[in-house]
Amino acid sequence: MAAPAVPVESSEAEEAVPVRKSKKKLFIIAGALVVLLGGGGAGAWFFMHGAHDTKEKAAEPAKPPVYLPLETFTVNLQGGEQYLQTDITLQVADPAQVEDIKLHMPRVRSRLLTLLSSKQADELVTPDDKKKLAQEILAQMKLPFDPNGKPQQVDDVLFTTFVIQ
Repeated sequence: MAAPAVPVESSEAEEAVPVRKSKKKLFIIAGALVVLLGGGGAGAWFFMHGAHDTKEKAAEPAKPPVYLPLETFTVNLQGGEQYLQTDITLQVADPAQVEDIKLHMPRVRSRLLTLLSSKQADELVTPDDKKKLAQEILAQMKLPFDPNGKPQQVDDVLFTTFVIQ
């Protein structure tokens, strides 16, 4: 016996009209993924290379300081019979500054002798007084030697001896 026939119309009708899904939603999701991944990749690249550059700069060794010792200064102090004897060393930016200062050493000594001899013994007693004097010497050293010249690059003034009698 043969099996009864099943109505074919209903199953053929379902196959004939396929269900259409919107591709618009798919394109929006794909576009958002591209933007997020591209932005994330660019951000990661930026931060990785930025951190790499900082490490290279930090790994660079610092330049050793350049010192220029000056000859001993002996001056009479104001207001009495006392005198100051001191040795001063300058810390400068580079060897070119050393040569420039050596070239103008008479002017350097004149400036510093004038400054030191204008002081009184009681102005040079405490460590703060000596720091103040070092700042005054630094200001004198930074002044240009020539009227239209550029200032020297002196970083610090160091006293290696300091005697008041």
